[in-house]
Amino acid sequence: MAALLYGGQGSMITGQAAMRGLRISAAVGETIDVLIPAARRRQSTGFAATHRTIRMPGLWVAEGPLRYAMAPRAVADAARYAASLTEARAIVAGAVQKRMCPVGLLLEELAAGPWQGSGFLRKVLAEVADGVRSVAEADFRTLILRAGLPRPLFNEPVRRADGSLIAVVDALWAGAQVAGEVDSREWHLSPADWERTMRRHNELARCGIQVLHFSPRQIRSEPRAVVAAIAGALAQRGNRAQAG
Repeated sequence: MAALLYGGQGSMITGQAAMRGLRISAAVGETIDVLIPAARRRQSTGFAATHRTIRMPGLWVAEGPLRYAMAPRAVADAARYAASLTEARAIVAGAVQKRMCPVGLLLEELAAGPWQGSGFLRKVLAEVADGVRSVAEADFRTLILRAGLPRPLFNEPVRRADGSLIAVVDALWAGAQVAGEVDSREWHLSPADWERTMRRHNELARCGIQVLHFSPRQIRSEPRAVVAAIAGALAQRGNRAQAG
């Protein structure tokens, strides 16, 4: 409340603080980001980071005396103010994965907002539009593209002959029938979850797809080994296809 009082009449909380207030994220920042009209002069202080804007939101979420920017503006601003690309990825991916903020609305917010300072947001939304939905998947995509490997299909559905869905794989080299999957403990919280992953792997294998599994730690700390594994599988499967 102190940050809004400091911002003055009509000011509004945005960024990570608004995401927390909207129950999108539990992250706690050192300062509270506050939108204020462009004509108003307020210097940022220890507890409030003020952001002058000509695009004061016409809609907001009120919780008692608190006023929060709507989810698309809050998430986009949080990504704009992020200290790193990794932080921006986590902000956007978290909101999208929880279905708290559709990608389309974030793209609209990006188009309506300022170009300056939007580099992280633009990059992350380009990744999301390409099918990436998590920080680890984004790291995986970046590694693949930088390594000069053939470009796969990201977040690609794999279907049975009758059209029913087997799985949506993180990366698929369809010609070689090779898939790359990012496996994180976050998604394997119980034996049942792990068994589902194994059944999925086995069914993909029965359909002729070789599945390579990588952990987020491997992608970050062993990128050459990850690239070598993918390149080797693509070469081997490509040679088999030619031989056949």
